[in-house]
Amino acid sequence: MPYKVAVRSFKTLSYIGSYKKMRDRPLAFYCAAILGAGYAAYSQHKQNKAEMKEIIQLKNYMAEPITPISELEKNQDDMKTQMELLIMRIQAEFCRALEKEEDEAWEDEKTTDDFDFDNDVFLPSPESKFKVDRWKRKEGGGGITCVLQDGRVFEKAGVNISVVSGILPPPAVQQMKSRGKNFENKELPFFAAGVSAVIHPRNPMVPTIHFNYRYFEVQDKNEVHWWFGGGTDLTPYYLNEDDAVHFHRTLKQACDEHDPTYYDKFKKWCDDYFVISHRGERRGVGGIFFDDVDYPDQQSAFKFVTSCAEAVIPSYIPLVQKHADAGYGYHERQWQLLRRGRYVEFNLIYDRGTKFGLHTPGARYESILMSLPLNAKWEYMHDPKPNSPEEKLMKVLKEPRDWLNFQQSKNTST
Repeated sequence: MPYKVAVRSFKTLSYIGSYKKMRDRPLAFYCAAILGAGYAAYSQHKQNKAEMKEIIQLKNYMAEPITPISELEKNQDDMKTQMELLIMRIQAEFCRALEKEEDEAWEDEKTTDDFDFDNDVFLPSPESKFKVDRWKRKEGGGGITCVLQDGRVFEKAGVNISVVSGILPPPAVQQMKSRGKNFENKELPFFAAGVSAVIHPRNPMVPTIHFNYRYFEVQDKNEVHWWFGGGTDLTPYYLNEDDAVHFHRTLKQACDEHDPTYYDKFKKWCDDYFVISHRGERRGVGGIFFDDVDYPDQQSAFKFVTSCAEAVIPSYIPLVQKHADAGYGYHERQWQLLRRGRYVEFNLIYDRGTKFGLHTPGARYESILMSLPLNAKWEYMHDPKPNSPEEKLMKVLKEPRDWLNFQQSKNTST
């Protein structure tokens, strides 16, 4: 008998023998096996969700992580690693969500019937993609700056991550002490990782969004101090109350997953923080903002920050899709440029993150100032006309609303 035939016959006999064993087993045995496997899979999924651990996803990132891969793999349970992997993922997901809007905007703009060319001629579509700039800092760490400019939907969009370490300079130490941090050493080794983004749309009917989520570690004597900070806020040029309600409701849902008191507390903090004091107005319609969050414990705080960061896309992209093709004219564009001037004033005069970045040795100014728009405008003693859409916005900027209760009272009155 040929060798191959013998092997095949043996396999067949083995299969028949196995089948007979399987056939003779009671049905309950297989039901129990299936249920057992399903329960094991569910338990593993539940454990992963409970731990909410970030995993390395190199192919999905905008660039290679700042920390060497071998070091990340070696220290996957370290919060510094977890935060770096989180901000890498959030950056990539948000950039691709914005690029998707640009791609669809171009596809909706024209069809092949709109062009006069032969069918066998290839016509490339203009692409609005992020320029990816991975940079290193000689004092320690580096970052990945992603910028999209002159798109059809977004005039300028910047999404930056930074993972830096070194010695805190005196101005930065003083700034932290002013917030109640009690450090004893004059020279403080630190680690900071964060993601920040500012999106300036082309259409004045689409609001600007800003978000920033960060993690700090500071070593003082033999103790390591750690905390999280961040937030997401919306800056419309023309007030759409439904947009503001959607935005705040989405952020509240993210907060409520962790503590029902978070949203109200961090919403007020946001209203109080994003104030252009010399103008007597807020930068926008708010959102959430928090700093120095080191409670209830490190892992719980990380889960909270993760939920907030993941809420950015569902809070904002629907507003882009809703208004990107809305009509506007010269007057609306000029108002948009004026409001962008106010945005610049806040960022350069009051924003703590900008000031911390500028005070940090080896600061990369191009990345720090990516939040500034391509175009802005200032006019002497400009006041909006009474009862105009512009004045409607200004009333809200001077007197912040409780948007969720506002929606409830609006529904009750109707």
